[in-house]
Parts: sequence; structure tokens; C-alpha cells
Amino acid sequence: MAHANIGAIVRNARKAAGLRQDELAASAGVGLRFLVELERGKPTAQLDKILQVFTALGLRMAVLPTHDEPGGPST
Repeated sequence: MAHANIGAIVRNARKAAGLRQDELAASAGVGLRFLVELERGKPTAQLDKILQVFTALGLRMAVLPTHDEPGGPST
């Protein structure tokens, strides 16, 4: 998932929840600047903080392999 996609997902979920950026930042325990940059798709956002924001919004992240064989890399 590209960083810009994560930002759009967060922004859309925040707006759907009726939250301002400062409200979500406070609820998630992250700084307002971090949240603003995350929503803009900053490529160096910290995963632990992203997960805090996801938790505050009731979102979860899934990690899936990009190959066809379960348990091993594709050849």
C-alpha cells in the first residue's frame, strides 16, 4: 500500500467520523504535525504511530504476501 493511499484512508475515515485533525491527533496520542503529514502521504511516517491512528479510527492493517505460494517466496 502506497503512503498516499494510507493518507487518503486515514483522511476519509477521520472525516467520516466527524473528527478534526487536532481531535484525532489527541485521541491517537500523536502530534498534529504527524497526522497532517500522514494524510498528505509523507513516505517516512512511523509505523507505530500509524497504528495508533488506525486504532483511534477503528481501522486495522493487514499484511499479505505478494506471491502465489503460501509460506514461501515466488520463484
